[in-house]
Amino acid sequence: MSEKLFEPVTLGKLSLGNRLVMAPMSRNRATPDGLATELMATYYAQRASAGLIISEGIQPSVVGQGFMNSPGLYSQEQTESWKQVTDAVHRAGGKIVAQLMHAGRIGHPSLYPSGHQSVAPSAVTAGGQCFGPEGALDYQEPHALTGEEIADTVKDFADAAQNAVEAGFDGVEVHAGNGFLLHQFLADNTNRRTDEYGGSIENRIRFATEVIHAVSERIGADRVGVRISPANAYNDIVEGDTAALYEALVAALPPLAFLHVLEAGNREQTKALRAQWTGTIILSPHPEHLGVQVTAETAVEALETGVACAVAFGAAFLANPDLPERVRAGGPFNALDTTTFYGGDHRGYTDYPTLAEAGSA
Repeated sequence: MSEKLFEPVTLGKLSLGNRLVMAPMSRNRATPDGLATELMATYYAQRASAGLIISEGIQPSVVGQGFMNSPGLYSQEQTESWKQVTDAVHRAGGKIVAQLMHAGRIGHPSLYPSGHQSVAPSAVTAGGQCFGPEGALDYQEPHALTGEEIADTVKDFADAAQNAVEAGFDGVEVHAGNGFLLHQFLADNTNRRTDEYGGSIENRIRFATEVIHAVSERIGADRVGVRISPANAYNDIVEGDTAALYEALVAALPPLAFLHVLEAGNREQTKALRAQWTGTIILSPHPEHLGVQVTAETAVEALETGVACAVAFGAAFLANPDLPERVRAGGPFNALDTTTFYGGDHRGYTDYPTLAEAGSA
């Protein structure tokens, strides 16, 4: 295996020991009121050999929640609960950033304690369904954010970033992809506003750039990353003008620690972003199409061709807590249990064996 994966790399204030990044993956094992748990601390610490861990999506406010048992960073109690996670990761020699994710119109009032109506740039209902304890639920029409509510949401992100630092995270990643709130403002099928936040590309990127700048000003841009997913139709998103949209968005970003790109079978788009962005890029490489697990081979190819400075692995890290060691050894790799992705207990969460544990069994 190419040693390039195991070379150190610097992302702003973050000095990584290798280039294997654990991608953000929702696991829905927080408490109903959004507290991180001891089990979550074990899960993340097990994966501390990653160059960097990007946490699961963390809601920055009550109305940012979209899923049951997802964690928050908007209260002091939630902030305190995350300290056991960051402490465990740091004791194990790892680094971890908090992904701040506002679900926007994706969710359902029955899935979270507040029972709130989801919010969005416009009152446009998402196609598809979400899933609760009793089965499938149709998405409901969201409330269109007012100008004052948009300003409050920007502040929510900055406050959550400050809470993340207090909780011991090494930085934050702002989620601006995958059909969640920031992406909903970017896309022309979900953003039908006629004010300064809708219409032109300049207007549609305004909310995302306000959030990213506010977070950067609060904790320092060298501890902030942003995740984007150009041309990703997930959660009923249609951008309409992808190339121009992301060219404008990237041009408006401050000098962040990293830009995290989730590919969706659009390597030419990735190359264009790499040419434009002079900073560090973390890539979740899917040069052909989404839905294929990232492998060491696709990771090395992305590094060697220069489209990535570090590579995010998702499902592979979920099933293999010691993924860097397994990649260096050429395997074997644990089989993935897809039935335990979301919610539940330790099964399919903290019980995947390391190579050493498998060898002694």
